[in-house]
Amino acid sequence: MIIDKFLFKKIEVLKKRFYELSFLIIKPEIIHDKKKSVKLSKEYKIIYKIINYYNSYKENKKYLKEIESLIKLDSDKELLEFAIFEKKKNLLELEFLLNKIESLLKKNNNTKNNNTKNNNTKNNNTKNVLMELRAGTGGDEACIFVENIFRMYTMYFKELCWKYEILNMQQGTIKGYKEIIIEIQGKNVYGTLKFESGVHRVQRVPSTESQGRLHTSAITVAILPEEDYNNNLLINIVLSDLKRETFRASGAGGQHVNKTESAIRLTHIPTGIIAECQEERSQHKNYEKAMKVLRARIYQSELKIKNEKLSKERKSLISTGDRSAKIRTYNYPQGRVTDHRINKSIYYLDKFMNGKINEMITALKILEKENN
Repeated sequence: MIIDKFLFKKIEVLKKRFYELSFLIIKPEIIHDKKKSVKLSKEYKIIYKIINYYNSYKENKKYLKEIESLIKLDSDKELLEFAIFEKKKNLLELEFLLNKIESLLKKNNNTKNNNTKNNNTKNNNTKNVLMELRAGTGGDEACIFVENIFRMYTMYFKELCWKYEILNMQQGTIKGYKEIIIEIQGKNVYGTLKFESGVHRVQRVPSTESQGRLHTSAITVAILPEEDYNNNLLINIVLSDLKRETFRASGAGGQHVNKTESAIRLTHIPTGIIAECQEERSQHKNYEKAMKVLRARIYQSELKIKNEKLSKERKSLISTGDRSAKIRTYNYPQGRVTDHRINKSIYYLDKFMNGKINEMITALKILEKENN
């Protein structure tokens, strides 16, 4: 289950911190610093409780599997009734333990020293990301441009030896794609791609245009940093806050398509944020991928709120995340690509569309350094 994977990752981080604190709190310089000693001791006690509750949670999960196996195999009526009763009791215990863990995780986050306030951007720069490409105005031409931009980015990823995985694709009516969501892993991915968020506009004569008229279409790009298991923006998704829907996949996929309801749509009720996936034949795998997208979108939403507070102190000239802002124009007749935020034009559009985008990204990075 996703919740188990999330807890495992978080507990592994906390275990390392627990061992670190075990040595810190007995150091003479810490003992003599009363303020620091109290603070570290408090954190130590909270993490100790979290680890103990998590160990109990794992034991209960193991017992639940044994009970479920017994229910499937045993035909004895009395034993079956006992097993069903034990299962209900076990599920209540698991719910209690999860609530305790979530409560303590929040408490632990609140006790952390918030000295990383000015380092949020730097920390985010090292993260992997989810990239969302969506067709905007322009109908079929916008869908085709989504495919073009997807190819451009993947060729750039190969140059940097980054790995990527397609999480979801929705085909256009005729050609191209309405939406593509990919997960990208590598070195300093977010720090490199964060300025790509926004509206990418294309000006060209579509192949379907008989009179040779120039058309303007647009797509949106969103770069979502992966959730950070070490900071105080950790997203706790309660399963009762999720609305889960299944539907039949569409697009390529042979006999599987439209015959099984393997596609998943998840709605986070408190925020209204939606994520869906139909790439896999397995409903379970689609659920995992949809959950990954959902967590990233919720995290991005929380991060945006936090960054808006920080921007009152330090205003950046470059947008990093507003998908409504027009950031770049790809003009095919002129062979030109222009970034409107820095008024920079490059006149080798063909090479740019083949993944040679580093000059533009470098220019944006330089301006960010100058502003900071």
